Formats: sequence, structure tokens, C-alpha cells
Amino acid sequence: MVIPAIAAFGYGALALVGGIIGFLQVRSKVSLISGLVSGILLAISGLGIVKGQPWGLGLAIAVTILLLIVFVVRLIKTRKVMPAGLMVAAGLVAGATLLTGLG
Repeated sequence: MVIPAIAAFGYGALALVGGIIGFLQVRSKVSLISGLVSGILLAISGLGIVKGQPWGLGLAIAVTILLLIVFVVRLIKTRKVMPAGLMVAAGLVAGATLLTGLG
């Protein structure tokens, strides 16, 4: 169960850092809040996965799917690789890795 936890922590860190960068570059409070919330939720879920809690994996998958939806829509609208394309690619990798923890 360690690899899904790494995926949750990694994607959470990327979301957290991305939210902070979004705020610093364009003063987007929405980016900051969403990055903080999703990053913290993914970190909490990673801890849950490490401790063998069944809700940890479910929470990580749910947050990852939500972020994927948000960033796919943003990628379609803006057609910009940064940050939307990066978050979609990382989300697909994290999501696939998290799904391996189900089986």
C-alpha cells in the first residue's frame, strides 16, 4: 500500500505548490484555497493509506477525480500546458496508481 500513498502525497504536493504559485503570480485566491484544500486532503488521505485505513484510498481517489475534472475543463478552455496540462498528466498517473491499491 506504500505506492498509492506516495501517489497521494505527490499529487497533493503538486496541487499545494500549484495553488501557491497561482496566488503569487496572479493573486488568485481561488487557486490558493483550492490548492491548499486539495493538497491537505490528499496528504490526509496519504496518511490514511499508510495507516491502512480504508477511507484513505477512497478519499485520495475522489479528490484526484475531482481535480482531473477541473483541470480537463481548464485545459479544454485555455489549451495551456501549464498548469492544466501538467495537472491532468499527473492526475492520470496518480489516479492509475491509486486504483492499483483497490485490487
